[in-house]
Amino acid sequence: MNILNWKRILIIQTAFIGDVVLALPLLQVLRKNFPSAKIDFMLIPRTAELLKNHPDVNDVIIFDKKGKDKGLMGIIKMVKLVSQRNYDAVFIPHRHFRSAIIPFLAGIKIRVGFDKSVFKFLYTHVVKYKQIHEIERNLSLLEPFGIKFQVKELPNLYPSEYERDYIDRFISNVNSKLICIAPGSVWATKRWLKERFAELVKLLIEDGFVVALVGGVEDFELCEEIKNMISSENVFNFCGKLSLLQSAELLRRSILLVSNDSAPMHIAVAMRTPVVAIFGSTIPEFGFYPYGEKDKIVQVENLYCRPCGIHGRKKCPEGHFKCMKLIETEKVYSAVKSVIQSLQ
Repeated sequence: MNILNWKRILIIQTAFIGDVVLALPLLQVLRKNFPSAKIDFMLIPRTAELLKNHPDVNDVIIFDKKGKDKGLMGIIKMVKLVSQRNYDAVFIPHRHFRSAIIPFLAGIKIRVGFDKSVFKFLYTHVVKYKQIHEIERNLSLLEPFGIKFQVKELPNLYPSEYERDYIDRFISNVNSKLICIAPGSVWATKRWLKERFAELVKLLIEDGFVVALVGGVEDFELCEEIKNMISSENVFNFCGKLSLLQSAELLRRSILLVSNDSAPMHIAVAMRTPVVAIFGSTIPEFGFYPYGEKDKIVQVENLYCRPCGIHGRKKCPEGHFKCMKLIETEKVYSAVKSVIQSLQ
């Protein structure tokens, strides 16, 4: 099929928040090349809000793969839904077997995915999984078709007037001096020490900044501990209190974000907010580092046991956790000051 005849295109990324944000440039480049096509995006309920108001997507297909669409019946349901929409092509950054089976059984003629994907034999076009940034890696799915794109295509998120007004209630008086910090992660080995985060917050408050602790509801207790170590009126715990787009708007209003290797840093990039990212058990070479021009990475170089996994772990396999313990507060504070100076 001539790609000029593509009328309906699907993207499948049913992984986590950060993965969806990093797939947005693929959506955006497809829209630039197919301005009149119908482009849909399949994702899970938790990440669906990220596509709200996005001008480059026509429709969102919610695949509740761990809830009501769990198991074989859920796959059959998705196959029926997808087959009814008569897509010409599907691009599949996600490497799980369900993401390969559904478009195959739905009869989509052009199916594009990575060579590291489970069930890659169900694809019509298999693209090499390269050791480059995830955004560039996702965009490489377009290479078999000669589709052009900018070298640096950043993701875009679109908080509405409602999200902007909601955040205004909290920070209208601190816009010029707000710094966000995201100390959480699903994986323990990707979390910098909470005591060090508290020390950093104290230094920032002494410098006259207001600090917002951000993350999901699962990060609330961690951020309360950090907040209680400081006892200052200039630190606020927003964990679990904001929607994804409200969090994005809060990050947009911030001078910068300090984050572990987790989703908030990708949301910050989408809102053009500089990031100081702290990497422990994972490494930037996996391709999930912050993609902005002024972003900085803080890590321990040349540690024999690092990385110990692409996703992090529940505890340090070596028992010493040097990848995070060796990162002193002053090193992160220095990176923060360097970013702030670059903005002046």
